[in-house]
Amino acid sequence: MDKQVILIVDDEALNLSVLMSLLKHTYSVRACKTGEDALATIGAGLIPDLILLDIVMPGIDGFTVLKKLQDSPKTKEIPVIFISALDSFIDEEKGFELGAVDYIAKPFRAAIVMMRVKAQLELKQVRDILKNQNQWLETEIRRRMKESRLIQEASLIALTQLVETRDQNTGNHILRTHKYMEVMARYLQKNEKYAEALCEKNLQRMVKASPLHDIGKIGIPDCILLKPERLTKEEFEIIKTHTSIGGEAFQRVINQSLKIDSGQTNSEKESSLEYLEEAGNIAKHHHERWDGTGYPDGLAGEEIPLSARLMAFADVFDALTTERPYKNAWTMEETMEYMLEQKGKHFDPDVVEAFIKQKANFEKILYTLSDDIFE
Repeated sequence: MDKQVILIVDDEALNLSVLMSLLKHTYSVRACKTGEDALATIGAGLIPDLILLDIVMPGIDGFTVLKKLQDSPKTKEIPVIFISALDSFIDEEKGFELGAVDYIAKPFRAAIVMMRVKAQLELKQVRDILKNQNQWLETEIRRRMKESRLIQEASLIALTQLVETRDQNTGNHILRTHKYMEVMARYLQKNEKYAEALCEKNLQRMVKASPLHDIGKIGIPDCILLKPERLTKEEFEIIKTHTSIGGEAFQRVINQSLKIDSGQTNSEKESSLEYLEEAGNIAKHHHERWDGTGYPDGLAGEEIPLSARLMAFADVFDALTTERPYKNAWTMEETMEYMLEQKGKHFDPDVVEAFIKQKANFEKILYTLSDDIFE
């Protein structure tokens, strides 16, 4: 470590001379005769490791100098030892209340001065080491959380690509429903009723998890999943199981994650598990209906997770407005009429209202992410 710097502030030449002679062979010492000079010296860039500060001086006194030092983030951590001929508990208490770390009484005793200066400099050195370690830890945590998010994003992309590989008939369905869900969530976020549920952290998690809503289709046989005609009643019952398959898959991942000690911080674990839980909620419950007649669990109203209620609307809207092997695309007017008719039946009324207010954005997304454009 570089030679430690001590700033002595005292208007008496004798005091300065004595302290300089005691300390100069061990430390780098600077002297100031007034509080104003000391503050100017520090303001010019000299940040000492320790200040020996007299209380009674011409101009501003030591108490005022200390208060100014404490008020600045750049100087508040500099340890200050008062040097004073005052022998008053009141003055000592005031100094300690303001942030002084010790007192040295005049006349000086060499051994006492050296021991107290050494002790405070060693304490400062330890504090600086701890501070640097904390800063390193904070940086490392941020780095690891960023790395974790990147891995999460890469895993998301891989999984969604896997779903698209299995079911190519849905084109840009995943991209569009992702955007529809975000548009509605952003609108509802402004509503006091949803302010907490759709805080930015929660909203981002829902939107990022939304592309995994059909992950369970991986478990559906190709002869059913890729069938170009309408499904039979029996086949439809099989396709419906993709919700349970997806939800159960995420629950298994969560259970396995809880068994593994990956060295993650609690906040990283919490974030990862919340993301998986959200993805599981969407995958399992995006075919539930507001009136309780959906599947797989027949949940009704607000029993259905908000993310799944948003996805339910986005999923049906996209299915209606895009062409499939077994149907033509509906017009926006036809789709809007149907969605309004299903308000309070299939869909959460608040979600339908969000769609009505954001209809123009829905139309823009439908056009810019059209399957025809991307073919």
